[in-house]
Order: sequence, then structure tokens, then C-alpha cells
Amino acid sequence: MKLSRALFSFRHRVVVIFVGVALGALSLLYTNNMAHRLKEKEQHDVVLWAHAMERVNRDAQGGALEDPLVHDLISNNNNIPFIITNQDLEVLESHLVPDRIIDHPDLLRRQIDRFTEENPPLPVRFWWSADHYHIIFYGKSRLLKSLYYFPYVQLLVITVFVVLGFIAFRSSKHDEQNRVWIGLAKETAHQLGTPTSSLLGWIEYLRTQQVDQSAVEEMQKDLTHLMKIVDRFSKIGSETPLTPANINEVVGESVMYFRKRIPRNVTLDYNGLAIAPVQASINAALFEWVVENLMKNSLDALQGHGAIDVRISSDDKHVMIDVKDTGKGIPKGNWKRIFEPGFTTKTRGWGLGLSLSRRIVEEYHQGRIAVVDSEIGRGTTIRITLKRTFA
Repeated sequence: MKLSRALFSFRHRVVVIFVGVALGALSLLYTNNMAHRLKEKEQHDVVLWAHAMERVNRDAQGGALEDPLVHDLISNNNNIPFIITNQDLEVLESHLVPDRIIDHPDLLRRQIDRFTEENPPLPVRFWWSADHYHIIFYGKSRLLKSLYYFPYVQLLVITVFVVLGFIAFRSSKHDEQNRVWIGLAKETAHQLGTPTSSLLGWIEYLRTQQVDQSAVEEMQKDLTHLMKIVDRFSKIGSETPLTPANINEVVGESVMYFRKRIPRNVTLDYNGLAIAPVQASINAALFEWVVENLMKNSLDALQGHGAIDVRISSDDKHVMIDVKDTGKGIPKGNWKRIFEPGFTTKTRGWGLGLSLSRRIVEEYHQGRIAVVDSEIGRGTTIRITLKRTFA
């Protein structure tokens, strides 16, 4: 069923594209045919002018351009640009050609050459002398030029509408997908609420029993972390107020929790508790999620052996959090792709962790997240940059 629907959808798109191309081709052919007919008519009109001028020259022995009938025939209701010269290319008459061109020899020569390329010039012979004649140089009318360009303008307008429609469709589809994911996240938070409440009760019960209380404390930390995860899922799609927070402490809490749950052959260093505190406006629950995602990705890259180094630095305007590992590294061509939804190099997982991290940092916190350094076999450094605030 899904395959048949996909084939139908593909065929539907092919038909729509074919119809659009066919309509565009028909529009071009029809308009070009109209332009060809108009060009023939304009050439015929100019031939009539030439015959009229020759007739007047024969009857009046010269002065064709001064004859009122010929002048009206050529100039009135005429949108064809032309220049009439004698055999020495001295201008006798012009129409729809600016005076600055007529008065400038070089511009005049270029205009005559341009007219010659558009239409062959027509000579007007004098019956009493083969050495005396006029030449009509003429170009395309504005209407004819408009007809030549009209189909391309039409195709451009159609293309713009198609692109805008495609963008609107993609946007609506993207919004629909966002609503689905937001609903799924909130439903996940709701479903996790019952077992976490139950686990909280069991931990309280274990506190009253003769069991290793240090183990109970670790279970309490895991449950607290699980409740943070529930809280994070519930915040997706909701307004997330940002408040000034000590970045050293927020990042430090994630590092301390993570440090007790990594393999023995992995070291996790953090400089944040040994430097002066820096502040930024964040949502602590969501921001901790980002830091944990980065550390988990580093841990996956180490494959059980190596080091992770989380470092905080700052300047006058920004605070930077670097998560560096000594893992397998990322090819430079994938530095940006790793933040795309669905991209993953792991055999399991949906490839949403870094994509979600980028959304939290850039859309919720107006910050930046990017790979700043990576080398195959030597490790990767990913940096979060936030705007610094001051107390």
C-alpha cells in the first residue's frame, strides 16, 4: 500500500512537472510566432515607406521627405525607430532615436550598426541618378521587443510562484512535523511522570531499611536526573524563560554527575570550578541537556578509552564552553552535517541529540554551537558560545 501511494505521488509530480513544461513551451512558441508576424508586418511597412519615397522622387524629382503625405505615412502613429541618411550617411530624418545619438558621430555609427543587425537597411533610389539614393536604417519597435521578452518574464513569474509555493508547503510541513515532535515530547514527559513518582516512593522506603545507604543515595541522584529529563521533555515547544545563571556551576553539576558514570579508562577533566565564575542567561534544565549530549557523544567517540576535557573561557562579550575528546574524530565534510536531524555514524540511535542541542542553543538561547576542531584519530572539540551577562 505504501509503495503504491509513493508511486502515485511520484507519477503525480511527474505529470504536474510535464504539464508545467508543456505550458511554458506553448507560451514561448505562441509568443515567438506573434513576434515573427509583427516583425514581418513592420518590415512590410518600411518597404511601403521606401516605395512611397521612390514614387514621390520619380514624380517630383526629389524632396520625398518634404512631401506631407510621405511624412505622415512614415512618422504618424509609428513606433518603429529609424534613421534615414543619404549615400554619405548624413542624417536626413530620424524617429524615436534620441538627439544625443544623432549629434554624436560614434554613437550614431553604433546605432546604425545595431539597426543593421536587427533588419537589413533599405535603399531608396533616385530614378534620374544611380549615384544618388537614401538609406532607411530601422530597428525593432518597443512592442516587438516586449513580445520577445514577454515569455521569459512570464516563465520567471511562474518560477517565482512555484518557489514561493514550495517554500510555503515546506514551511507548513515543517510546522506540522514540529507539532508532532512537540506532542510526542510532552506525552513522553507525561508518561514518565507515574513511574518516577513510584520510584521516589520506593527510594524513601529503602531509606528506612537496613541496606547500603550510599547505594540509595546514588539511586536518588539517578532519579533526580531522570526527573530533570522529564522536565526537559515538558519544556519542548513551550516558552522557556532565561535567567542569569553561574555557568561554572550549571556545567559543573552535569560534569560531576557524568564523572561517576563513565568507564574507568576514561578521564573527565573540568576547569570551571577553578576559575572565576561567569554568567549567561540560560534555561538551566535545557542547557544541562546540551552539555550532557556533548559529553555522551564524546564518550561514544572514545569507545571506552581516552579523555574528555570540558573547559570554560570568556571574553568581554561571550562565554565559551568547549567539550574536547581524544576520540576518533570527524571528517571536515561532516562538521556541519552532524547537527542535521537524522545524521549519525552510530549503529543505534536516531541522530537527534546534536540536532536538538543546536536547536536549544541557537533558537532558545540565541547562541552558537559548532565544531571548532577535529582530526581523524586525534579527537574533536565542539564549542558552545553564549552572550555573557554581568551581575
